[in-house]
Amino acid sequence: MKPVVPRAQADRDVNDAVAYYLSEGSEQAALGFVDALEQAFHHISHHPAVGSPRYGHELNLPGLRSWAMSPYPYLIFYIERPSLIDVWRVLHGQRDIPAWMRDPDSW
Repeated sequence: MKPVVPRAQADRDVNDAVAYYLSEGSEQAALGFVDALEQAFHHISHHPAVGSPRYGHELNLPGLRSWAMSPYPYLIFYIERPSLIDVWRVLHGQRDIPAWMRDPDSW
C-alpha cells in the first residue's frame, strides 16, 4: 500500500465538485462524492496499476493513469511513484480531458 497524495490542483478539483453538489442542494450527493473519492483512493493505493493508461498514451505522459469514481462521473488522474501515488487531477469525465491535462498551469 502506498499513500495517496493529491496535488493542490487535485484538492481544488475535489472542492469544486463538492461545492457544485452543495449548490445543487444535495448534501447527500456531496457526502457520497467524498465517500466515493475515499474508496477510490483506497483502491488505487493498494492496486496502482489498475487505472487506465489511455490518457497517458494520448498525452505522451508516461505512467499517467486514470480511475473512474463510480457512481460519480469523475476520473482520478495519477502517477505511481516509488513511495506514493501522485494524484494530479480529479476531473469530470465530460470535460475535454486532453485540454485540461495539457495545461501545466492547472497541475
